[in-house]
Amino acid sequence: MIEPLPAPVSSPRSGRFLVLAVVFICAACGLVYELELVALASYLIGDSVTQASVVLSVMVFAMGVGSLLAKRLRCRAAVGFGLIEATLALVGGCSAIALYATFAWFGGSRYALVAFSLAIGILIGAEIPLLMTLIQRVSRRAAGDAIGTVADLFAADYVGALVGGLAFPFLLLPQLGQLTAALLTGAVNAVAGGSLVLLLFGRDLSPRARWILIGANAAVLAVLALTTALVGDFEQAARRAVYGGQVRVAVQTRVQEVVLTGKGGAPLDLFLDGRLRIDGRDEARYRAALVAPALDAGPHGRVLILGGGDGLAAREALSRPGVRSVTLVELDPGLVQLAREDPQLAALNAHAYRDPRLRTVIADAFGWLRGDGYASGSYDAIVSDLPDPGITASTKLYSQEFYGLAARLLAPGGRLVVHAGPVSDRPRTFWTVASTVRAAGLTTVEYRATGSGAGFTAGPDRASASAKSPRDWGFVLAARPAPHPFTTGAAGARSGVRLPLGSEQLAPPPDAGAVPPSTLVHPRYAD
Repeated sequence: MIEPLPAPVSSPRSGRFLVLAVVFICAACGLVYELELVALASYLIGDSVTQASVVLSVMVFAMGVGSLLAKRLRCRAAVGFGLIEATLALVGGCSAIALYATFAWFGGSRYALVAFSLAIGILIGAEIPLLMTLIQRVSRRAAGDAIGTVADLFAADYVGALVGGLAFPFLLLPQLGQLTAALLTGAVNAVAGGSLVLLLFGRDLSPRARWILIGANAAVLAVLALTTALVGDFEQAARRAVYGGQVRVAVQTRVQEVVLTGKGGAPLDLFLDGRLRIDGRDEARYRAALVAPALDAGPHGRVLILGGGDGLAAREALSRPGVRSVTLVELDPGLVQLAREDPQLAALNAHAYRDPRLRTVIADAFGWLRGDGYASGSYDAIVSDLPDPGITASTKLYSQEFYGLAARLLAPGGRLVVHAGPVSDRPRTFWTVASTVRAAGLTTVEYRATGSGAGFTAGPDRASASAKSPRDWGFVLAARPAPHPFTTGAAGARSGVRLPLGSEQLAPPPDAGAVPPSTLVHPRYAD
């Protein structure tokens, strides 16, 4: 026969409220850990769909394992829960900084990601059975009313998860950043778990168990506090390991992390979420290859730029005679502000944002094309200067639906040019972009330009980049098929399309016609 547990130090009503409050806090903290792993995995490894699937599936599996293991602690539910929360606070709070460290100094975080997902999932899974025991104990409910206890517990758990899920992207990430947000969440987790056990069940614990619990929580809070104090130094050291010693600006906007390098007259490099977007050695060649063929192939009085918040594509367009207006649609206001105010970046874009012909719209390009863009009139040239199609978050911006919306804004004889990623590294992705543009009812010319620099040096790209081979950029130039804007000339060249020096037209591979287009329902790109 099982001996009944001693009563906790509290009235049933206040004790039950305190347990449910801790359930709420623990659920919020657990979801923050989960979202933190997903966000860091997408940033450090790439392909957010794959990484989110790995994190979620491993964590759900681990939660089941944790629930089974928690059965062994039911006879010591109070002290077991307190120690589990202290461990979870330490592991979850330090997970972000550990993942970033493995990426910065070892070049990869895949195994660390799985390990942390497994550990955090086991600890979160062990919470529910122990909390069920504790809430039944403080409520003194009969076994027949177990369904009421379960309902209360899961209601608090789900509401806490909602609050944690909303707090992470709208409060913690923009205000504190990824590392500090995780550490603060761990501290809250440790205080909540330790307070519940010591306030409600402290007299039930042996002196040894009580001091073990106090010491464990004090040690965890001390580690988290010390780590928080060193976050600034750690970030600087990690950035030096990733980007080199030339970092001038590093800011976390509401959309992405923006890093500018280039001190002492060195060429400026710009990284967005760890991916190289501007290489000061090659940026003029890249922007000329992107903008010049589209504008030089016909009228270009009105130009639309999708993306390109750095202002470099706008600089290239505004330098062309005959350009009357340029509309730039950029999602990240922080990047636009940096392009306006940073002396080196503003000089590189020739202070394009001061030009009265440039109109800046802060909006998602897809949503703008569906709404305000359709009412803005037609454009002679549309330049799509968006992140690489291999980034899962950009998939909708490389879809047939997106190009169909853009095609609606083309004036008669207008052209659309798309940055379609590197050809040599991801040829399948490049030809999928071309196939998708054609599926939107446009005629295409595919070409590429070659840069002089080495491959990408930071972010998810560096794992597959070669330090010796030069990079290349692929582009797709498109227009409506009638009247035919691109006609075949001698030796297979296309008349009416002048490519800059260092660029070459690409012949479709034999299986190009079999490459399916990418749509919102069936995305075809992968990082």
